[in-house]
Amino acid sequence: MDLIRIKRIRLVSFVVFTVIVFAACTVSYKFNGSSINYEKVKTISFENFPNRSAAFVWGPMESMFNTKLQDKYMQQTRLRQIKQNGDLELAGEITNYEAYNKGVGSDGYSTMAELKMTVNVRFVNNTNHAEDFEQQFSASRPYNSSQQMSAVQEELVNQMIDEIVEQIFNATVANW
Repeated sequence: MDLIRIKRIRLVSFVVFTVIVFAACTVSYKFNGSSINYEKVKTISFENFPNRSAAFVWGPMESMFNTKLQDKYMQQTRLRQIKQNGDLELAGEITNYEAYNKGVGSDGYSTMAELKMTVNVRFVNNTNHAEDFEQQFSASRPYNSSQQMSAVQEELVNQMIDEIVEQIFNATVANW
């Protein structure tokens, strides 16, 4: 008899606890990953981000970056892209792209290398200039220096661009 009573008390306690938890918690999701007020902000314009890295230049990187940046906003927001003077404006340049040795083995040769990319971004929110900024975003990827850079460069650059584009998106419209 006591066992049945204990089970009922546990069941009632569990139900009460569950109801309290669900009543107390509110979860809000935005499925596009952004927090844009679409009543005020309707358009976005991008300037081309040229590759102005003095250290090292890889030809396809500039177009890869510009395409991925624009695609991110077009796929994850309802903003309409216009050529200039958008409600949101993004401009900047790739300021650094370099490879350097990260580790040296006992034989004096490099064992690890790292590829690094930095992008300077100027963001203007024409509906709220308090959100304007100029900031640098960077990403880097290590690779085994026994590999030819030409063999790993495209994959590493794609990964770095994805990371930097995500950083820019979060800083401009995600407001996390």
